Amino acid sequence: MAIYGYARVSTALQDLDNQKFEILKYADLKKFQISEWCSETISGTKSYKHRELGTLIEKMKEGDVLLISEISRLGRSLMEVMECLNHLMKKNCKVISLKEGFELGDNIPAKIMAFCFGLSAEIERSMIAARTKEALARLKAEGKVLGRPVGSYGKSKLDEKKDLILELLDKKVSKASICKIVECSDGTLGSWLMTRKIKVQKK
Repeated sequence: MAIYGYARVSTALQDLDNQKFEILKYADLKKFQISEWCSETISGTKSYKHRELGTLIEKMKEGDVLLISEISRLGRSLMEVMECLNHLMKKNCKVISLKEGFELGDNIPAKIMAFCFGLSAEIERSMIAARTKEALARLKAEGKVLGRPVGSYGKSKLDEKKDLILELLDKKVSKASICKIVECSDGTLGSWLMTRKIKVQKK
């Protein structure tokens, strides 16, 4: 079992030492040995997945413990915090927040948290779907044409390799070989050639 201490401040003017002091004091009381520290100065509005916290969580294994001074260190929004806690709980890791006296692990509060997160995520998906449907209905009522214009096509990763593909076709290289060179499927190449109206000369 590894025990990690995590501290975060939003600006360089704030002090990480206070958070570390609280965590060390708790660890000493519980006879915990901190295996590793993770400290960062970054806004909590940035997703934990794109912070050092995300890297730490991915590294944590079943039974590991994360010590934080307060729950708000994980994120600024409720959904962000719940997503982070849910991820840790799925890995069977324990989170201890000192200020709130909150402990997430194999217990009833943790199971309630998991249920709440699942319900919140479902509600959020439903709300997004409803807003999208309403927006499309309004645009349709206003006479706006929905969808991509007939004959148009979206951006493709093959567009960046157009010159190479044309050169290979000119040299009579087979489509199967071209697919390997540009790293795409036969269907993707065929669709790209068709939408770009590029004719392939038969051998």
